[in-house]
Amino acid sequence: MQSLTEYLADTPEPARARLTALRGRTLALVPDAEEGLSYGMPALRYRGRPLISVMATKAGYSLFPFSAEVVAGVIGGLHGFPSTKGGIKFTEEHPLPDEAFDRIVLARREEIDAALDGRSDSRG
Repeated sequence: MQSLTEYLADTPEPARARLTALRGRTLALVPDAEEGLSYGMPALRYRGRPLISVMATKAGYSLFPFSAEVVAGVIGGLHGFPSTKGGIKFTEEHPLPDEAFDRIVLARREEIDAALDGRSDSRG
């Protein structure tokens, strides 16, 4: 799989603009995040761990925070967004609200920090 930058360059509009905006939003929330691969997908990584990946699909977008707990913690407050244990789907016509995206990114960052800092409760 290619890097996130390469993936974005190869992605047609309007998906490229949406994914580029989400990458920027993630980096604003977690400035230490770096490009990498996780489970074969271009992703942003934090402290050596996968933080988030958002991929364009034929049906829209799939967001993966690499954590069933993070998905479960956010999806209950969202209506009309199909999800799996590990991801959330959305479309250009029905985008994921910014607040929900931010909660996902920040919850995953906190989960990574808790795991690496030896805290058993990711809420701190």
